[in-house]
Amino acid sequence: MKIAIFGNEYQSQHLPGISRLLMALEQRAVETLVEIKFHSFLVEEGLAVEELPAFDAAAMPPVDMVMSLGGDGTFLTTVMWVGPQQTPIVGINTGHLGYLTAYRLDEAETAVTQLLDGDYSVEARTMLQVECEDHEVKHPYALNEIAILRHDTSSMLSLCTRLSGIELTTYQSDGLIVSTPTGSTAYNLSAGGPIMSPAARCLVLSPLSPHSLTMRPLVVPDDEVVTITTSSRAENFQVSVDGEVHVCRMGTAVTVRKAPFRAMVVQPRGHHFSMALREKLFWGQH
Repeated sequence: MKIAIFGNEYQSQHLPGISRLLMALEQRAVETLVEIKFHSFLVEEGLAVEELPAFDAAAMPPVDMVMSLGGDGTFLTTVMWVGPQQTPIVGINTGHLGYLTAYRLDEAETAVTQLLDGDYSVEARTMLQVECEDHEVKHPYALNEIAILRHDTSSMLSLCTRLSGIELTTYQSDGLIVSTPTGSTAYNLSAGGPIMSPAARCLVLSPLSPHSLTMRPLVVPDDEVVTITTSSRAENFQVSVDGEVHVCRMGTAVTVRKAPFRAMVVQPRGHHFSMALREKLFWGQH
C-alpha cells in the first residue's frame, strides 16, 4: 500500500506520537510519502524522515490512501488538495475537536492495522463548487461550506438569492452560509442551522444575523444551483471557501453548486455519525 501524509506545522508537542505512527507504517512495509512542507517541518524537528519521499501538494502522485495529521482545519486543507482525485482520506487527530477525523494520534498503531487489514469503511461526502463572476477562485471546492461575508465594514449586506434561476429572496443580513451536510456541524451550526447526517443529499442556506425574524435556515436538495448577487454601501465583500477568503467587488455574482465529485472519508468499520455527535459534540449531555 502507498500512503501520502499531509500535516500542519503546529504540532511539535506531538512528535513522539507522529514518530510512532511512521514507525508503524514502516513495520508494515507501507510505502510512505510526505507533503513537502510537512516533511521539512519534521526534518527541522529532528525526526529521521529524510529517506521518505517528499511531494508537492499540487502534484501528488497516485496513492492508495491519504493521511491527514492535525485537526479539522488540516483535514479541510487535505481535502482541498486531494478531493478531485477521490483518494480515500483518513484523519488522525492531533488538534482539539477533530470532528472530521477518524482516529486520535494515540490510536495510530490501531489505525494502521485496521487500514492495512481493510477493516474500515469509506463515506462519500458531498462537496461544493463555487464560481465568482470576474474573479478566479484558485481552490473552488469546499467540504464544509461557502460563506458570503462582510469585508471591513459594519454595513448590512443585501443578498439576492436564486435557486436554479428562480428567485428565492433577498436576505438582509451580515452574510449567508451555504453548507453541506458534513459542514452542518461547523459554521452552519454556530449560525443556528440544523445538524444533518453526512449521508443526506441536501444543502442548507443559513443567514448570518438576519434583519428579519422570517429569515430562517432553509434546507434544499443538493442538485439546486444557488446564485447570490450581493449589494451594500461597501465596495467589497468576502467569499470564504472552507476558510480560504477571497475578496470580491460588490455586485459580483457568486454561484454555488454541488461539486462533480465527492470526498472519500475513511471511518472505522461500524462508525455512525451519531457517535461523533455524542463523543465530540456532547450531544444530549446536560
